[in-house]
Amino acid sequence: MDDAVRLESLTKTYGSGDSAVTALREIDLSFTRGSFTAIMGPSGSGKSTLLQCAAGLDRPTSGRVFIDGKDIVGLNETQLTELRRETTGFIFQAFNLLPSLTAEQNVALPMRLAGRKPGRRTVREALAQVGLENKAGSRPSQLSGGQQQRVAIARALVARPAVLFADEPTGALDLTTGRELLGTLRQLAGSSVQVPAVVPAPAPAPGRGERVTTTIVMVTHDPNVAAYADRVLFLADGSLVGELLSPTAEAVAARMTALAVSR
Repeated sequence: MDDAVRLESLTKTYGSGDSAVTALREIDLSFTRGSFTAIMGPSGSGKSTLLQCAAGLDRPTSGRVFIDGKDIVGLNETQLTELRRETTGFIFQAFNLLPSLTAEQNVALPMRLAGRKPGRRTVREALAQVGLENKAGSRPSQLSGGQQQRVAIARALVARPAVLFADEPTGALDLTTGRELLGTLRQLAGSSVQVPAVVPAPAPAPGRGERVTTTIVMVTHDPNVAAYADRVLFLADGSLVGELLSPTAEAVAARMTALAVSR
């Protein structure tokens, strides 16, 4: 199967005995390559836990997680760290850019900390994927909020990951820069659903026939943000309770309202 990520009977429980809390219950999911999926649910539904387990940042209590065909649950910490560096990227709500470094240096930093020296061409290709090849020498203070977040995306993409995980990536952005970021994510995933372009489409990497298509898995609480995805998954009390394909903001909001009423 052409899945970038597959979850089988994924369960996550915190604590033990009478105080145990089950955050995820027997989740079975797959994310096909090049897809853009949003995960939504009420507070405490398990969406962030699902993202962290799928990305290998947290270990499930039971079940299996496959990333790019590899079962990651049995990996030790060293193996898991190596896989995350080479196969996945993670975008947090905060940009986490070092103010004294240029965009190019910020993008290269994680690989340098891992003991790898990325070529300048590799870093420039990552910046080109998010439309910022002309901002390589700019420091964060010289960039807009949306541009800073796109530098964070480039940093996550520099190792050409198969999957990009994003936790509330627009939470710290205003409406305009949030739309800019979402447009960039859609273009990276090669989404088939058409929306108005807000940034130039990422150019093909030099010397390559076509750009790398990245699978996007994103947690959000905003129906307008979720509507940029190809599909939306809904969680409630740790269980998968529904999905929408080719979602609209109105349909997502209605489903979220129904979930809130049913609780």
